Amino acid sequence: MCTKLSAIQSQKDWIFLQKNEQTAFFEKLSIIISDPERVLRDEPMVNHTTFRIGGPADWLVLPASVEEITAVLAVAKAAAVPVTVLGRGSNVLVSDKGIRGLVLRLGKHMSRIRHEGTTLFAGAGASLGDVSRYAAKLSLTGLEFAIGIPGTIGGAVFMNAGAYEGEMRQVVSAVTAICPDGGLARYCGEALAFSYRHSVFSDNKCLICEVELQLTPGDETAIRAKMDECTFRRNSKQPVELPSAGSVFKRPPGYYAGTLIEQTGLKGLTVGGAQVSEKHAGFIVNIGGATASDVMNLIREVQSRVYEKFSVRLEPEVRQIGEP
Repeated sequence: MCTKLSAIQSQKDWIFLQKNEQTAFFEKLSIIISDPERVLRDEPMVNHTTFRIGGPADWLVLPASVEEITAVLAVAKAAAVPVTVLGRGSNVLVSDKGIRGLVLRLGKHMSRIRHEGTTLFAGAGASLGDVSRYAAKLSLTGLEFAIGIPGTIGGAVFMNAGAYEGEMRQVVSAVTAICPDGGLARYCGEALAFSYRHSVFSDNKCLICEVELQLTPGDETAIRAKMDECTFRRNSKQPVELPSAGSVFKRPPGYYAGTLIEQTGLKGLTVGGAQVSEKHAGFIVNIGGATASDVMNLIREVQSRVYEKFSVRLEPEVRQIGEP
């Protein structure tokens, strides 16, 4: 999950803030969130991405409520500090220079899950695995496909994540989000604008806070059997033993990106510490010390060679964030 909620006018403006107002800004954040372990300065993003890649964020905040998020956004907006929103850090590539401004990471402190009948309510920071297991305990079916997707439910909704013939749009009934003006909004039905790897939140700069999922009563044994099958398929076919950001490229119409890459003979192709997975060509893995530059150079090489062989342009699914 990653979307910019505010922007500074120029890099010069940000340098001015760093030199003259950073202490005051930090003090305001500390008033909103008094726990020093949830307001971090110069935090290495390698600690917060599944790729284990990325330079430092100027500030990283771990909010625990909608009220904290709203207050942090207001302070950042008043100071013209750019805000980047992150979930678990899957499906993103953070630049080697890091992220200027503030990273708002929605994680365990925003991960409460509850239910009313067949409707589940999950905080944006809840992992898909946890939400899937919660549903299984209630004998609710529909979310089995998501058991192995390595991210938060907020990020999954943001990009309409999917796997094994399932997508978030099949189960999401409504989403509560904070709008750029600080107000809360509830999106449901067609207003969610789901399509392939896309939702309304890909465009409207709203921050997902809570997701409602409409599931169906089922048999717990059958649900867990399907989850086990999905987990086995993922572990046997995907390079889960190495850091990655998930599938690198979107599926081109009429093709599978991984198949095209493999048929081009690119499995194992390496640039620095980044490698086209020898297990699944649709993944780029960090085999040790990979930089964002390594990954981007490898992506470009893969795109070039696949286009040369098949005349198909591969579009990255991984989102690039941070200072260029």
